[in-house]
Amino acid sequence: MQHKDAPTSGGPGPLRYTAALRSAAPPARIPAPVPRRLPVPTYTLATPVHAEIEIRKSRFLALALPVADRDAAMAALQALRAEHPTATHVCWALLAGGASGMSDDGEPSGTAGRPILEVLRHHDLDGVLAAVVRYYGGVKLGAGGLVRAYTDAIAAALKSAERVERIAYGTLAVAVDYADEPRVRRWLDYDAPAGCTLAETGYDALATLVLRMPATQLDAARDALRDATHGRAQFPQAEDDSHG
Repeated sequence: MQHKDAPTSGGPGPLRYTAALRSAAPPARIPAPVPRRLPVPTYTLATPVHAEIEIRKSRFLALALPVADRDAAMAALQALRAEHPTATHVCWALLAGGASGMSDDGEPSGTAGRPILEVLRHHDLDGVLAAVVRYYGGVKLGAGGLVRAYTDAIAAALKSAERVERIAYGTLAVAVDYADEPRVRRWLDYDAPAGCTLAETGYDALATLVLRMPATQLDAARDALRDATHGRAQFPQAEDDSHG
């Protein structure tokens, strides 16, 4: 007589059940979230800095100053050449985002502009023009001597320079019903990140407020304003602004 708990001849049986468990596909692995990379900070100069060194009778007058863009840098170079009309060379390097450059100004290629540029990079500087005026003293320094001279001159100027962080700014336009405008202004007054200001307002079918703030804060501000208006805020396209 067959026991009531025994498997019937057509049932799956313990061995078949175990095999079914072993052949089941493993659960899909959920990829770990990729951490967001924070931008590397860059710095500019608080004020212009100067230094002068003398090497084997040649005088090297170094200058580094903050500039807004390439046009401002070229204007500063023109003024520097006018100040030193009898100088043998006025070599320079510029780091200003996408508008960078350098010049050996008659020195052997790679012995002046490139060393100055490398010093700026070593100090994590941007928005800075560095120039070295040379008055030739009658003794040739050779390629290696020139590289050291231009490096040492601009490094001496930057030795005690005060750096300030160069922060990229962007704008965020938020469009809301008139009833929600006080909520946006309350967030701006009490909860907005440091450096956030009201840049512009406009009134039509909706009230539009254009906010200027550090670019790294744009996403968080957008989320906070959605929460403050219970999801009713709209965000017309805005764009990166400038550095401050």
